[in-house]
Amino acid sequence: MYVVCLDLEGVLVPEIWIAFAEATGIEELKRTTRDEPDYDKLMAFRLGILDEHGLGLKEIQETIAQIDPMPGAREFLDELRSLTQVIIISDTFTQFAKPLMEKLGWPTLFCNELESDEDGRITGWRMRCDQSKLTTVRALQSAGLKTIAAGDSFNDLGMIKASSAGFLFKSTESIKADHPEVPAYEEYDELLAAIKEALAR
Repeated sequence: MYVVCLDLEGVLVPEIWIAFAEATGIEELKRTTRDEPDYDKLMAFRLGILDEHGLGLKEIQETIAQIDPMPGAREFLDELRSLTQVIIISDTFTQFAKPLMEKLGWPTLFCNELESDEDGRITGWRMRCDQSKLTTVRALQSAGLKTIAAGDSFNDLGMIKASSAGFLFKSTESIKADHPEVPAYEEYDELLAAIKEALAR
């Protein structure tokens, strides 16, 4: 039995931090896992910027409420879920994800938790586990499941390469150039066709 493991941001919905950067005009917050492979370093940088500008969870959630899935994402996900089990594995946080999951039809999501104080200042973050995407894929495999994975960033490469089939989707030119062995797609119909082919093996 197969399980398809998908990244969330950049694959099904726009990057939350980029949307927040655009809403606030803070260019530094456009930095994502496409630019910085070290997630802890990236989050520490982000929280420093938020503190500097006096911004917290409330302001980010207000931006997220305005974000819609990428055109075609809901239809892609609905068709994929009619074919096989799907899990979204993301480095986002439960405090960010709920309105996005509603717009995607409530798919299964594995993500992380933010820590905040009573004033809504984000004070830290808790990852589910180390290398959460790769660790989750390996756990699924240890339960007797075959995995197919797709994502767009550095932190997706572990689960992509560990799976029976793996794909880059809407990734950067530099990541695609550094990993020419990984098939890369830009459109949902292309990715769906590749996953269907992998499911038929």
